[in-house]
Amino acid sequence: MLRIAVEQGHSVRALTRSPQPNQPGVTWISGTLAEPGDLCAGANSVIHVAGVINARDPAGFDAGNVAGTASILAAAQAADVRCFVHVSSLAAREPGLSAYGASKAAAERLVQASPLDWSIVRPPGVYGPGDRETLALFQLAARGLGVIPAAGRVSMIEVSDLARALLALAAAPATRATHEVSDGVPVDHATLARTLGDAVGRRVRLLRLPPGALRAGAAVETVRARLRGAAPRLSFDRARYLVHPDWTAHGDNLAGLWEPRIGLADGTAATAAWYRTAGWL
Repeated sequence: MLRIAVEQGHSVRALTRSPQPNQPGVTWISGTLAEPGDLCAGANSVIHVAGVINARDPAGFDAGNVAGTASILAAAQAADVRCFVHVSSLAAREPGLSAYGASKAAAERLVQASPLDWSIVRPPGVYGPGDRETLALFQLAARGLGVIPAAGRVSMIEVSDLARALLALAAAPATRATHEVSDGVPVDHATLARTLGDAVGRRVRLLRLPPGALRAGAAVETVRARLRGAAPRLSFDRARYLVHPDWTAHGDNLAGLWEPRIGLADGTAATAAWYRTAGWL
């Protein structure tokens, strides 16, 4: 996001909790979501992309996604920002499935109720160089495995395409609307797993897990996570999320304002190459 914003000629103020190396075109603002300081001072637009993906309980999601959004909204309003671009999730479409989805839906309501001009973006599965959330899927594929739900379809988007979509909204007149963006080609889980296999040079063996097996896996992982004092990677919420049949993006995909450039095969191949270079794969 920062690299692409600077390449497009934007001057960026970015929030950080820890010291960061100097980066041309970027001014680092020390703070947190709860205390963003003068993050928004002098800004025309704010892109709020920070949030919590994994937490031990609903309170953890609410602290990061709901209270954090309220704090950044207040800072943007105090700085008289023109446009607020809020990054949500397709999970907000089904808030009853997970605490994460419920927190993202609650954050959306805060944005919609604010006096700012706003746009809400709901990305699907995001992947790309540097991403750790989808790394496990690539690692499974590298071992020749594709562990997938029994049914369902998903949309995906490469991270640089998502960055360009957010920047396009930030520069355009605010839409006061919710947008779902993707690479434009929904796939089933088997196709996604095989594409990941192609990206890492392996033919994957598909292992389809019915809902009961996913719930059992979540139970085991929850116990292990508690012993580690960490949030489970496969929680009961995530198991319910995975078995939902439709995580495809709906709507016009920002037609006329933006279009995706990177297809799933090319994007996953480039991501796998980056992981190898970084020693992650």
